[in-house]
Amino acid sequence: MSSGAHGAFRFAHLSDPHLSDLSAVRWRRLASKRVLGYLSWQRRRRHEHRPEMLDALRADLLALAPDHTVVTGDLTNIALPEEFASARRWLQTIGSPDRVTVVPGNHDRYVRGTWEESCGQWSEFMRSDAPPDGRRADDPFPLLRVRGAVAFIGLDSAIASPPFMAIGRIGATQLARLESLLEGLRGRGLLRVLLLHHPPVPGEEKWRKRLIDAAALCALLRRAPVDLVLHGHRHRALQSLIRVPGSAIPVFGIPSASAAGVLSAHAAEYNVCTVTPGTGGWQVRIDARRQDAASGTFVQRPLASFEVSRTA
Repeated sequence: MSSGAHGAFRFAHLSDPHLSDLSAVRWRRLASKRVLGYLSWQRRRRHEHRPEMLDALRADLLALAPDHTVVTGDLTNIALPEEFASARRWLQTIGSPDRVTVVPGNHDRYVRGTWEESCGQWSEFMRSDAPPDGRRADDPFPLLRVRGAVAFIGLDSAIASPPFMAIGRIGATQLARLESLLEGLRGRGLLRVLLLHHPPVPGEEKWRKRLIDAAALCALLRRAPVDLVLHGHRHRALQSLIRVPGSAIPVFGIPSASAAGVLSAHAAEYNVCTVTPGTGGWQVRIDARRQDAASGTFVQRPLASFEVSRTA
């Protein structure tokens, strides 16, 4: 479905596809933390993150034909250069760069690496409509992409963390840029959707997997709010709120896009957000699409419906 000038705009949100098959990786390439990720994939993750699940989700997504698709990180497992190349090819199968927006996850920054060999291979999916003057190619965040009446704002919360850790951090520089960006969106009549990998609400994630500066982000959003926050990381369907003066920002997380549900009850699914313009704002409806094991088809169920004022 394509949106008309006055029609609904529909976008999909998926996360954590963990695309890579690591079976051909040689041990000499597993120095540092990568060996832990490889062992985790061998023992557990390869049984949970299944290509057939991701293929089925992709087929359903293409049949749905949303106006835009957002992917909130963890396309790779241990951040090898060839994993990024493979993920780039996969992204091209779900849409052109102007119709797909990506932010990195902690597995995409599993170890330190060069921009050109890692996330830079997806740069066209992370490029702002009008990149700020003087910004380096390897420093694109926060990104801003306006599609229809929706402003997609992408943050990079991914950092290379110590072994057995999956923490994230936005950092003071990115937070300052975000506040300036959000101030610039005031009065433009756009639905503001914030994208990041880690859950943004303090206390909702384990200490070793948390967003370190979640409290700073929430404090910023109380000064310069958005209308919706989407994230991944936890591999399960989540709904929460960020309290702001006089209101609350809805926050949604989703399961892994490739999960078979072997290690948990959270099998692969993705969310569909439909934004319908009204007299003073938008009606926002969010539905989940999940594969039904009995029929092999994707079944849609409602998650939430709420109104957003254009002057909020």
